[in-house]
Amino acid sequence: MAIYTEQQLLDLGFLSVGKNVRISTKASLYGVGLISIGNNVRIDDFCVLSAGEGGITIGSHVHIAVYSSLIGAGKIIISDFCNISSRVAIYSSSDDYSGEYLTNPTINSQFTNVEHGPVTLNKHVIIGCGSVVLPNVNIAEGVAIGALALVNRDLQAWGIYAGQPAKYIKPRSKHLLNLVPTFLNYYNSKQQ
Repeated sequence: MAIYTEQQLLDLGFLSVGKNVRISTKASLYGVGLISIGNNVRIDDFCVLSAGEGGITIGSHVHIAVYSSLIGAGKIIISDFCNISSRVAIYSSSDDYSGEYLTNPTINSQFTNVEHGPVTLNKHVIIGCGSVVLPNVNIAEGVAIGALALVNRDLQAWGIYAGQPAKYIKPRSKHLLNLVPTFLNYYNSKQQ
C-alpha cells in the first residue's frame, strides 16, 4: 500500500494530524480541513473520508480498513482503539426515503429532507465488515458489531450486536482493558 509521507499529510491541510499516520494514497479525502487524526492511525486503500460541516475526528490507534467510508454533514467521532473493518459505511447524513421529497446531492436543499446527526464510536469499538451506521447514533465503549449489521440506534457499552437492525447478542469481555497500560508502556518504550 502506497502511503502519504508525513510532509504530504501536512500539505493536505488536515485540521490536525498526529504521528505515525499511514493513509493510502488511494484513499479519497474531502473536507480535509475539517478532519483531525490522532497518532498511530491506518487508513487503507479505497476508503472515503468526506467531512461535512461537523467534521471528522479520529483518535489514536485506529484502523479503517479497505473500501470503508465516513460521509456526511454531521460530526463523526472515531475514538481511540477503534477498528472499522472493510466495506463499513458510516453516515452522518441520510436522505428521506418516504417519497415526500426529492433525494440525492444534485437537488437543491429546499426540495429534500436530509437528516444530519452526529455519529460517535467510543473507545474500543469494533465494527464488522459490510456494516452500516446511520446518523444520530452513539456506540458506547467496547461494543463489537457483527458483519453486515445495520446500526440505526444507540448501542450500550460492552455488548456484542448483530443483525438488521443490530440487536444485543451477549456481553463482550472487558479483559482488553487490562492490556491497554501494558501495550502503551511497550509502545512508548519503542518510540524512544
